[in-house]
Amino acid sequence: MTPRLAHTGLNVTDLDRSLAFYRDLLGFALLAEGKEDDRRYALLGEGGGQPLVTLWQQAQGPYDRDRAGLHHLAFSVDSIDRVRAYESALRAAGVDFAHDGVVAHREGGTSGGIFFHDPDGTRLEIAAPLGPEGAPAPHASAPTCGFF
Repeated sequence: MTPRLAHTGLNVTDLDRSLAFYRDLLGFALLAEGKEDDRRYALLGEGGGQPLVTLWQQAQGPYDRDRAGLHHLAFSVDSIDRVRAYESALRAAGVDFAHDGVVAHREGGTSGGIFFHDPDGTRLEIAAPLGPEGAPAPHASAPTCGFF
């Protein structure tokens, strides 16, 4: 058996700003938060369950796509309508999007979603397995999540 992803830890520059984004816009529940010396952290998940995303206030600058490490963090939802609801809320909050609207994961694909950035510039995706049929694919020969 291969290891399963337990949670993803993200370094952030401002915990309050990132917490508002992940909790208030994406709907994660705050499971715990704390402080060690001058560094703060928050554990986020669903209800009282396992942490899915941890935020660590210890970064000095924004996400750098040119450095090795995390490429993007992808979330899945059950329907394209849910993806569109997130898109509306994120746009109303002024979030930076990589593509205009819902896009397919690949040319002619049946799955797809939205691609955007958190307050520190970390690349994020919210996708559904079905629904974006006919939506454009930004890259003809590579997965949409690859280059943004």
